[in-house]
Amino acid sequence: MGKERVKVFKKNKLGKIVGLILVSILVWGLVEPYFLDIEKEKAAIPNLPSEWEGKKVAVIGDFQVGMWMDNTETVEDAAEKIAEMKPDAVLIIGDFIYHSLEDPNAEMQKVEKLINPLVKTDIPLFAVLGNHDYNMGNKNDEPKIASAKHVKTSLEEMGITLLHNRSVALKLTKDNEVSIGKPQDSSFYIAGLGANWPENADPAKALNGIPEAAPRMIMMHNPESFAKLPANSAPLAVAGHTHGGQFRVPFAPEWSYKSLVAKDKAKVDGWIENFGANGNHLYVNRGIGFSDLPLRINTPPEITVFILTKA
Repeated sequence: MGKERVKVFKKNKLGKIVGLILVSILVWGLVEPYFLDIEKEKAAIPNLPSEWEGKKVAVIGDFQVGMWMDNTETVEDAAEKIAEMKPDAVLIIGDFIYHSLEDPNAEMQKVEKLINPLVKTDIPLFAVLGNHDYNMGNKNDEPKIASAKHVKTSLEEMGITLLHNRSVALKLTKDNEVSIGKPQDSSFYIAGLGANWPENADPAKALNGIPEAAPRMIMMHNPESFAKLPANSAPLAVAGHTHGGQFRVPFAPEWSYKSLVAKDKAKVDGWIENFGANGNHLYVNRGIGFSDLPLRINTPPEITVFILTKA
């Protein structure tokens, strides 16, 4: 009888410990989204003119404004931090909203207010659209063109340049500041791909007008679009969409649940190896918001700052 009581006691104690661990993980999952991670990465760009050496490009995305318990405080925090950093350009890689409301103005008005600290700076801002901007929760949903057009119009009214399968040439002013200008030998190009799920990504159109050897950076929402880029056309590309998997296995930071389910085929976050055509390099940003659940575990929201250097 004594031994049975000991066994029951041990089982109850183990159950309490497991329960406490699970509760702690859940609580942390609710707290972690407010801790913003700033990742600084060197980006080697072939044929980068010397005057562009050391220039900085910041990347954020996946705000998902409109989801229940959306992470709007961190979106605003990210905008303020980037404004303080004063990078030379900012790329916003889609999913500004989560799902369009009955009054779609509400979400984009909220977005405008949240990123106002960034919008009111003189930093050039560029964007692409994501699947949620088309009100697509999965790839089989019917894209809502009206929703995407509203997001596009709102961004343009804020002064954000939308790069939908097109590129722009950037130049340096006399004050060594970055601005959009006419193509010249010392230009640095930014190209953007259309959203992947509504099958809008058109690399040929996006790259059209960029001289073959010109230095460039390619932005997109979904990492899967990267596979469509021709060899040596994207020495630096950045995507979002994955939220870093949103949940990572504790003590195994390279494993997200997506990586485990997809048997390491998921392109979740950071530099993605062995993916895409030769000479192309992809970095996946973890974004700020959520999908489905307002939790992040071992995948804090991210601002990526790329420091350009000649390859």
